[in-house]
Amino acid sequence: MITSKLPNVGTTIFTTMSQLAAETGALNLSQGFPDFNGPQALLDAVGKHVASGHNQYAPMTGLPALRQQVAAKIARSYGVQVSPDSEVTITPGATQAIFCAIQAVIRSGDEVIVFDPCYDSYEPAVELAGGRCVHVPLGLTDFSLDFEQIEAALSPRTRMIILNTPHNPSGALISRAELDQLAELIRDRDIYLVSDEVYEHLVFDGVPHVSVLAHEELYQRAFVVSSFGKTYHVTGWKTGYVVAPAALSAELRKVHQYVSFCGVTPLQFALADFMAEHPEHVEELPAFYQAKRDLFCDLLAPSRFSFTRVAGTYFQLVDYSQIRPDLDDVAMSLWMTREHGVATIPVSVFYQTPPQGQRLVRLCFAKREETLRQAAEKLCVI
Repeated sequence: MITSKLPNVGTTIFTTMSQLAAETGALNLSQGFPDFNGPQALLDAVGKHVASGHNQYAPMTGLPALRQQVAAKIARSYGVQVSPDSEVTITPGATQAIFCAIQAVIRSGDEVIVFDPCYDSYEPAVELAGGRCVHVPLGLTDFSLDFEQIEAALSPRTRMIILNTPHNPSGALISRAELDQLAELIRDRDIYLVSDEVYEHLVFDGVPHVSVLAHEELYQRAFVVSSFGKTYHVTGWKTGYVVAPAALSAELRKVHQYVSFCGVTPLQFALADFMAEHPEHVEELPAFYQAKRDLFCDLLAPSRFSFTRVAGTYFQLVDYSQIRPDLDDVAMSLWMTREHGVATIPVSVFYQTPPQGQRLVRLCFAKREETLRQAAEKLCVI
């Protein structure tokens, strides 16, 4: 009988809730994907490149034209110059990029600090590398970094810290002051960073995204990960990238070439074309999603849910303690899906030890206006 290398891993809550939504006909505000298409020019470009014969292997590090567009976008967004040849690697999805970064530097017995609530792919990747996650809780109400707890969690075995900003599931942002404080804390330690920034262009209310790419000291030890899928509304394309200093990129590429070797070729051609022809897309994205956030929150205002509008991502947390405090969030999510036709994600699944009494579920507002109105109507009668 096989002994599992991941004995604590089963079917993810995202799969479970999406399946339940399909079975019950509920509106799926659980899994994080849009119910609308990406830009038509981007979709048309895929067909053009498939028909043009761009269907064989791309270079292992990614199509040169796409890497150049990523570097150009970084220069525009953050005022930072990175080498498209030695620092940018195209990957089949951000999750694969994070996995490869972890495998590149984590060895047996190493410790990796993660912040709860945290995305579910981090810990299995660390465990498969022979490492162990040390869970540090974020602030209970504002999901901010607690530097006293971070310092207490550091040990001679600490080899990596995984950041996530804008943060899934809370939408919280890390500030420049917090990055400075982190840099001071780990300055004399041999610690690497993975900065998961897949929602980098979904930051609202005129606040700029603070990227590790623009923090010269931290970037020297960092793998910064982002997602074309999130930015261009094409999550099913599973195409992302990682930016890291040349020495770290070289180590990441050693792993990447044996995990997938390369990403999907015609998609890379299409993204390169679209980025070159429509650089304004990323500049317009914050307002696009802020409008959806504000519409959804306005529609939820008469409900019995309580919430603070998120600062980033396309997820809104809502507190249901005035509705069914007798239910934990997993039971609440199942009840809302089955009885009220709206599928959600319970926030407790992002924790090693969920805070006692927390009553939060996560709703995805990356949806058409019609979907958001229908969902809000159902939520307002709960």
